Amino acid sequence: MDFRRFSAIAEAVVRATRDKLPPELRGLAEDVPVLLQRLPSREFLEEGLEEDILGLFSGTPHGAEAGEALPMPPQIFLFLENILDVAEDDVAVFREEVRLTYLHELGHYFGWDEEQVAAMGLE
Repeated sequence: MDFRRFSAIAEAVVRATRDKLPPELRGLAEDVPVLLQRLPSREFLEEGLEEDILGLFSGTPHGAEAGEALPMPPQIFLFLENILDVAEDDVAVFREEVRLTYLHELGHYFGWDEEQVAAMGLE
């Protein structure tokens, strides 16, 4: 995998996806950094995440009270090798999987479940 190439593709997809959000959601989405990683870190795996996870929202969802003295800031992780595996090395499918994974994790930031994400037309 050419990580630099697929990172550039993923960044463009995230940017384009965010730009298509309704204005009231776009501003919120811009506040959540998207971190592109090759694979989940050892720390994530030790926390029980599956090796083939595509994305992860970490931190306190928007509007929720932080339960810790020093809460983690909200952030979205996209695991590009896993997404590329699902896409079977097809760049067009990779783009769509990045879009769907980003929206899925962004929905977690908004505090939405899968049905709410679908109802908002963000799947």
